[in-house]
Amino acid sequence: MAWLGPVSLRGAHARLEPLSQDHCGGLTEAVKDGELWKLWYTAVPTAEGMSKEIDRRLGLQAAGSMLPWTVFDADGKIAGMTTYMNVDAPNRRVEIGSTWYAKHVQRSGVNTQCKLLLLAHAFEKLDCIAVEFRTHFFNQQSRRGIERLGAKQDGILRSHQIAPNGTLRDTVVYSIIASEWPTVKAHLTYQLNEKPR
Repeated sequence: MAWLGPVSLRGAHARLEPLSQDHCGGLTEAVKDGELWKLWYTAVPTAEGMSKEIDRRLGLQAAGSMLPWTVFDADGKIAGMTTYMNVDAPNRRVEIGSTWYAKHVQRSGVNTQCKLLLLAHAFEKLDCIAVEFRTHFFNQQSRRGIERLGAKQDGILRSHQIAPNGTLRDTVVYSIIASEWPTVKAHLTYQLNEKPR
């Protein structure tokens, strides 16, 4: 994994630290804020399953297909998780996904800051040619959030996955390509610096 390795990323509204079992207690408390696992169209870990989820993500990191982070808010409190996933090093592509935030930081500057940090690292340090985002067709909040970043919809993968409840998931795929990054960066920076949070 010479191309992609654990790194800390910091901004005014949030910081990202490499995921660790040391974060389990804080992540467990964060996921209870909003009981996010109850949303049928998401795959958010339960409070009881947090340690297992950390192990799963760290296992995928060891296999070279994921780079997971713990999200901290501006006050230094654990607020969620995010990852680079579906890592395609030969083609310099990653997906930003498997993201969830405690309810109290949703619609704050945390997500915008995290996406700015992750996109900047992908395009400016890893020299990615594209960064993807994927979400459930019915996850309207996630779709609106991805579109607000400036990502463009590539298409819909119909009957793409079988959800835990047995339903079929249509996956909406978005991306930002390298040539779009300067404009997206200016947009996200403006959102963080000019709009009230």
